[in-house]
Amino acid sequence: MRLSNIGRGRYGKTLAGCLLLQLTCLLPVAAQQNTPKQIFVMDLRSEIDARTSRYVDLALQRADEINADLIIIDMDTYGGALYDADDIRTRVLNYKKPVYVFINKDAASAGALISIACDSIYMASGASIGAATVVTGGTGEAAPDKYQSYMRSIMRSTAEATGRNPQIAEAMVDENLAVDSISPAGKVITFSTSEAIKYGYCTAKVNNIEEILERNQISDYQITHFELSTAEKAIALFINPYVSGILILIMLGGIYFELQTPGVGFPILAAFIALILYLTPYYLNGLAANWEIAAFFVGFALLALEIFVIPGFGVAGISGIVLIVGSLVLIMLNNQSFDFFFVNSQTLVQAVLTALLGALGGIVLMFAGSARFANSKAFNRVALQNRQDSSAGYVSKQREETSMLGKEGMSFTVLRPSGKIMIDDHLYDAYTRGDYISKDEKIVVVSEEGSSLRVKLVKDIATEGLV
Repeated sequence: MRLSNIGRGRYGKTLAGCLLLQLTCLLPVAAQQNTPKQIFVMDLRSEIDARTSRYVDLALQRADEINADLIIIDMDTYGGALYDADDIRTRVLNYKKPVYVFINKDAASAGALISIACDSIYMASGASIGAATVVTGGTGEAAPDKYQSYMRSIMRSTAEATGRNPQIAEAMVDENLAVDSISPAGKVITFSTSEAIKYGYCTAKVNNIEEILERNQISDYQITHFELSTAEKAIALFINPYVSGILILIMLGGIYFELQTPGVGFPILAAFIALILYLTPYYLNGLAANWEIAAFFVGFALLALEIFVIPGFGVAGISGIVLIVGSLVLIMLNNQSFDFFFVNSQTLVQAVLTALLGALGGIVLMFAGSARFANSKAFNRVALQNRQDSSAGYVSKQREETSMLGKEGMSFTVLRPSGKIMIDDHLYDAYTRGDYISKDEKIVVVSEEGSSLRVKLVKDIATEGLV
């Protein structure tokens, strides 16, 4: 049957429309095929700790931002902290895009755990993977069985999740486990590249990342190497123990100078900034726990209570100092709620010395630098140096006497070092040069500075003389 002209016209239009629709659908596919694959590379070439965990977290966030198609971990590590390695393992297992690891030298202990969590393992010639026995942070001896048991369980579950032999993963931790003819009892498993390929713990031997892409038939790609931002590098700088010690010194010195010269402002501002710079990097890197920061502020509150409210210096003051110094030490350590089992003894000693030397430096600065600071150019820029004498027309609102020098009275409040005194039934602002004076003590005015009077105890004047 022949089609009429009208029928042929309709059929032609329909056919043309279908072809146009198909071409339209194929255009996005063609565009996707021409788009280069986004390959994201991060390095793990140091000890696995809280800083490494934050590094991986930031790297994966960046990979999400650029919509990376494949993540490759360039690894060379002898291991590190168990809990931080477990955090990294969990992130890798839960990541939605493929994650490969290129072991260019070593993936021992925590490095082996992270590698097994990856979708594919590639190794360079001469590389190794295994030896995941948990050891102590101090002596390097094998940890108690509860830690070995935990490591065995997460190694086994990780191997099962990525389709690898879980018995081999366990035998990398426990030397008492024998795995068929692979490894006899009495020796933990450590695979060379060829052995790892043979037993399913390595996909192939490669020399570089480009070979990994070639093996996966990825020819059109763009590689992005992850680097920390300038802000993150600055944060890493402030974790340096020497910098931490300087910040502790500035904190203590700033608080002291503010108490000595109340109202100046910038000493306490410097102390506050130093505190922020001290706490923030450790908190962001997972070293400073919330309870450790809380302990610092509780200690500071106890010390302030002792200075401004409770007479003398006793339990509150000593407890405050212990909490402050103790929390500063704990913040620097990667402990798990007072569990220091995996904290290296050298790191522990370093943290204690940093806190103590910083505190000692602050004390030395308080006593040796206070006089020089008061006469320095920096202090003169912010402090009022001209005397407002009555001969120049200035009149004090608090007192009208020509001179109060040598007058005796009583301390109306506690002076630490500032407070109120009572002379001839009149109240005056007063201060001491760092001395503590209780309430209702006999005092004498030894100096006049503006509207504030410098005083001393009468009994001290008897022995020292008027200064």
